[in-house]
Parts: sequence; structure tokens; C-alpha cells
Amino acid sequence: MTAFTDRELEQAAHYDEFHAARAASPLVSRLYAQAMGDAYPAEVAPNSSCDWTLLGALAGRLQLRPGQVLADIGCGTGGVGLWLARALNVQLVGIDISATAVRLATERRHDFVPIDHARFRVGSLESTGLPDGHVQGLVCVDALFNASDRVAALTEFHRVLAPGGRAVMTRVLPVGVRHAIGSQARAAGFTIECIDRRRDEPELWRRVYRL
Repeated sequence: MTAFTDRELEQAAHYDEFHAARAASPLVSRLYAQAMGDAYPAEVAPNSSCDWTLLGALAGRLQLRPGQVLADIGCGTGGVGLWLARALNVQLVGIDISATAVRLATERRHDFVPIDHARFRVGSLESTGLPDGHVQGLVCVDALFNASDRVAALTEFHRVLAPGGRAVMTRVLPVGVRHAIGSQARAAGFTIECIDRRRDEPELWRRVYRL
């Protein structure tokens, strides 16, 4: 079991409460569906900016082969990783700081893949608990902002990737704010293939928060 800092314990308690509340009510899913319209992947039920376009981009960027292992770090209730595991025919390991999220993700495995094709465990962005070089692909969708030390989190991501593995990460930024994720990822040992801007994302969040 990962030993959490005081800040991480606060985050875990916050997300435990959030995920328990969302599981008890369809309100959040309805708000996301209303904001995203046809782009909302209802089966995935994301707690992020993930839409059908992003799912397709993740699948394409990862370039995984059947049977390889994908890590979804900051996986929440697991929808993104489970959808990718099914689409790409790969094994999945999901990591989240919330024990409630991990429980809910584990319970929904059978909706996507054979249950022995996916496992979820409690861990943090900076300390996943995974062995060195354990995965061939890694995704982290809108979760990096939770890291106390972003370079430490990215270094952990790099550690668990096998040589030649690929990581795809997203980060929400306010319009006009310059990001540093490229330089931070390089400092962690990554080679940057591309940095994409999702130009429709700011409007998505405006619609969500107007509802």
C-alpha cells in the first residue's frame, strides 16, 4: 500500500466523497452529457474532458499491440482505461488515489473486458507501486494538476514504461496560460513526439460550469 502524504490523504478523502456521490446520483453524468452532446461517451462516464475524439486520439497515439499492458494513471472509475483495453485488446492496470474510485472501477470491469484483463489499485501520481518497465502504454487524462511535484509524477510515469513505450497525457489549462508540460516531461526523461491543443476544450468546460 502506498504511504500517502497529508496532502494526498486530503485528496483521497475528497475524491472518495466525490465518487461516492456521483455513484449515488446520475446528475453529474447528465450535466456532462448535456454539455458534450453527441461527443459524450456515455459508457465511459468520464470525470474529465474525455470525449469520443479524445478516445480515438488516445487509441491511435498509444500504438499498442494485443496483449500488451496499458496503465491508466489517475483512472477514476476506470472508464477511459477500460474502453481502451477493450478497443485495443490489451491488459489494463488502473491507478487512483481514491479507494472508492478503485472499488467502482473494479466492479465495472465485466462491462468492458474479461475481469482478468483489468485490475485497479490505490496509488498516487508520484508513487504508483508498479514495477520498473511494467507497461507498454500509459494514459493520464486531466489528472496531472493533482500532483504535488509534476516532474516527480512524470518521472514515475517514465519509470514504469518499458523501453519504447508511449505515454499520452492531457492537462486542462485556462485560455492564454502557457504550459510547461513539455519541458517537465523532458526533464523526466521523455522524448516529446507532439503537443496538441484541443481548441474546443475551453468551450466544453464553459458549458459544463454554466449548467
